[in-house]
Amino acid sequence: MIPDASIQYVSDANGIPVGVIVPIELWREIEAEQETAYLLKSPAMKKRLFEAKNRQEGISIEEARAKLGI
Repeated sequence: MIPDASIQYVSDANGIPVGVIVPIELWREIEAEQETAYLLKSPAMKKRLFEAKNRQEGISIEEARAKLGI
């Protein structure tokens, strides 16, 4: 996790916070968490994600490319 000290607040002329600057690493963590939360709202997508996470078998990247013709 990123230390709070690396987060910068942007204020207007009256000192009211109007924005924030966060390190890109933290921003990417936030985006990933939001995307995961969004996907988990759907029961079907939640099931697919958990099945994929627990899947043990698979194919190599070479085999996938061959099947896709790329």
